[in-house]
Amino acid sequence: MNPGMLSKRSLPDFAWVFVFALAVRLLVLSRFGDSAYFLPTSEDMKFYADWARRIASGNLTDHRAFYGLPGYPFFLGGIFALVGFDPFAVGVLQALSEAAIAALLFQIAAWAFPGPRARAIGGLAALGWTFFQPAQAFSVILMPTTWAVLTFWGIFCWSARTESRSPWRPWLGMGLLTGLVATMVATVFFVLPIPIAAAVRNLRKPGAIVAAAVCLLGGVFLGTSPCWVHNYFVAGEPVFLSAHSGLNFWVGNNPVANGYPKLPPGLRTSQDGMLKDSIRLAEAAAGHPLPRAEVSRYWSAKASAYIHEHPREWLRLMAAKIKNLWNAAQYDDLSIITPLREEGVITPGLRFGWVAGLALPGLFLAWRRSPRSRWIAAAVCLHMAALLPVFVTERYRLAAVPGLLLLAAYGLSALQEALFSRRLRDAGVWLGAGAAAYLFVTLPQHESSLLWLDTYNSGLKALETDNLPRARAKLEHALAFVPENAEVNASLGNYWLHVSDFPRAKWFYQRALRLDPKTLGALNNLALIEMTESHFAVAKELLAVALQIEPDDAHLVELMGICESKLQVPPSQAKP
Repeated sequence: MNPGMLSKRSLPDFAWVFVFALAVRLLVLSRFGDSAYFLPTSEDMKFYADWARRIASGNLTDHRAFYGLPGYPFFLGGIFALVGFDPFAVGVLQALSEAAIAALLFQIAAWAFPGPRARAIGGLAALGWTFFQPAQAFSVILMPTTWAVLTFWGIFCWSARTESRSPWRPWLGMGLLTGLVATMVATVFFVLPIPIAAAVRNLRKPGAIVAAAVCLLGGVFLGTSPCWVHNYFVAGEPVFLSAHSGLNFWVGNNPVANGYPKLPPGLRTSQDGMLKDSIRLAEAAAGHPLPRAEVSRYWSAKASAYIHEHPREWLRLMAAKIKNLWNAAQYDDLSIITPLREEGVITPGLRFGWVAGLALPGLFLAWRRSPRSRWIAAAVCLHMAALLPVFVTERYRLAAVPGLLLLAAYGLSALQEALFSRRLRDAGVWLGAGAAAYLFVTLPQHESSLLWLDTYNSGLKALETDNLPRARAKLEHALAFVPENAEVNASLGNYWLHVSDFPRAKWFYQRALRLDPKTLGALNNLALIEMTESHFAVAKELLAVALQIEPDDAHLVELMGICESKLQVPPSQAKP
């Protein structure tokens, strides 16, 4: 017998799925390495990268409660401490995670749909994940999304396939893994009902079930210990994971909330700016400095008060979130998917609307014909329930996609079988259900931010990479949708400043400040222009406002010092 054939046959099918998915992810990563977006320069990616660099340099804590989940920055910091600042090395590890998710889908299909079609269903679902465009994008950037997806469906597969009668094994390990990854993405907690259900199925005796649940939760407690030990014993604050949870709750439940991360007035859109603003506003309301735990309670209390005082509006908001969860509209708050697609970094493939539209008829068919598929449906619903207290974005709902792909693959397999066996009535029912599902997931969205956010962020990224024609076109397009948005006006000011058209830059900065007097970028850059024109008194006034927002900003302090020194000499001697 040919040794090569023997080797090929000895390799399990799921391993071939892993190898293929890994090859596609590494192809995307290699393209991303040559992209203008490879180095994190803005948004959450820069927030995580900067935090990780501080950790790698030995600055492990500021002795205050974490304000942002620390698991991913410490993971990155460990890599950077070993190999230096290397996003490509992180991308390789995340490509391995993505390939493992594809292999998990193949394994779950074999369990959920036993029979001759299991391999086809698993292979189709794994192929869908491999070419799912949002998954491709989030696998290469510095974001923890893939680790949350891998853990969620890894715990699901572990729970579904285990036949353990032990009251502690594997429940303790499941809890430990869930808790550890929850320090990166807290929504992974919502997978815990799955192992509890598996314990009920396997153990049956109430005492053993309680013991398994205690072991599971004990593992969670141990897994999250890096957070709560730091917060309680190093920072001296009663915070379990991160003190930013109250802020997220407020962003998702306030008078202007729309089910997406629409920030209330006073909060900047960048991750770092939003966190700083949340502390500043909470302290301003209290009239004195606050520990971070109190900042979190301040925002949680505001959200709770809104819910109790406006129950009807809040119920409508919940309905909007459910609609957003299933809708084909892409709300990518990082605006990374579209640029990577336009640059040819990610391969052609599926988007959420297609997956959801195919999954819904598959769910109803599988529910009736394959009882184990109900576990998949439950997992999808659990993850989507995790988002209802906050808001919906493309990366947040990504963990539901593997389950939807399995259900969609089952539905397509059932349609193929009905057509080949000439059961036209069954095929017609599936096609009718598919049409209804398509209409549901494509219900029109009237939120204007869906129309301009991608365009705006694409313009910012183009400006960062000196693609000036694209930057101007994108930013002006965004301004046409939201002419009263201060950030968009300030960004157009940045464009004109970049091309040294100071009068136009000043016009946009001044307009931004009329719309929002605390637009930090407009204050800073308008002050710079005024200084070049020797208007140091005007620049000083602008910088004074900016320093109220960012009192510890060394650059602003330096500019203020220059203005004050210039104002101490006769105007005829002052030079910019």
